[in-house]
Amino acid sequence: MPEAPLRKSKTGLVTDGEGWFVVNARESRWGDEGSLGSYCTFEGKRRFPHFGINISVLESGETMGMYHREKGQEAFLVLAGEHPDRGGQETSTDDVGFLLLPSQTDHIIVAAGDQSAVVLAVGARGRGVGGGIVYPVCKSAARYGASVVRQTTKPAEAYKGIRAGLPRSKWVKYRPSWLPGPD
Repeated sequence: MPEAPLRKSKTGLVTDGEGWFVVNARESRWGDEGSLGSYCTFEGKRRFPHFGINISVLESGETMGMYHREKGQEAFLVLAGEHPDRGGQETSTDDVGFLLLPSQTDHIIVAAGDQSAVVLAVGARGRGVGGGIVYPVCKSAARYGASVVRQTTKPAEAYKGIRAGLPRSKWVKYRPSWLPGPD
């Protein structure tokens, strides 16, 4: 398998080709989703076919999305403080923690308390296969603004209030101090 070329965009390095590659997260392109935090996907125009992977940085009170469940399995490695919510049951880790969510597990990640969170997320692709994604109502997640008012299977509907206030281009350069360690 050949090496995939990296392309320098205005906001960082991305790859659009097939093949292997190595890129430093600090040099990669990042997305800014407002109250949904910032993230690095390592993907360019072409998504990875079998799984999604990203590093999310959440400031205090930010969430990694809306409360949901999906067909694919997900796993989260918490590199700095976080607050996951599983099926309305809040669970915290103070340091590095690992969270495995089998298919169809209701959840959301929230940076609770006074600290930010850095989370490595990996999820299987195939949301549209056999049921896709569901955004159920959750009182616990609603405290963080991360619950829908009415259950839906449509991401555009679940995120319409949040995304309406975001700029059209969400891509940004890495900001020093987002990741642990020296910049």
